[in-house]
Amino acid sequence: MTTKTATSRALAPKDTMNIDWLHFTPWSSLLGGVLLGLSAALLVLLRGRVLGVSGIVSGWLRFAPGDLGWRSALLAGMLCAPILHGLFLSAPTVRIDAGWSTLLLAGLLVGLGTGWARGCTSGHGVCGLARRSPRSLVATLSFMGAGLFTVYAVRHLLA
Repeated sequence: MTTKTATSRALAPKDTMNIDWLHFTPWSSLLGGVLLGLSAALLVLLRGRVLGVSGIVSGWLRFAPGDLGWRSALLAGMLCAPILHGLFLSAPTVRIDAGWSTLLLAGLLVGLGTGWARGCTSGHGVCGLARRSPRSLVATLSFMGAGLFTVYAVRHLLA
């Protein structure tokens, strides 16, 4: 009897989800979390700024005086990190089960949500919760709740 994993096919509404233990990566995930936390701490200590990607990108697009250098360096690092990773390790196989119109709509909704929440998951979830911000706790709970509801609706109500 063979077992089917979530990575080999899309889940049907009545299927259960299993952990793919062959691709479970606790050490690289831990390292990524440590690097993210270190980056957030250094940005706060050295620049007095919160590591929120949506705010950094929007500030970069407005060309705020004196901010262009560090914002550009941070964004270049975010873009170059996957390339450097690919030089040393094999890239994971990515499968997206959505069309361009769905991805565009999702991106627009995320942008709208970050505007309403006055920040993104990195700003509220990583930095805001570390600062014990009540506003960030509400925003993070809202992000997570919306994500859970969306997955449930797509997998069980719309399927």
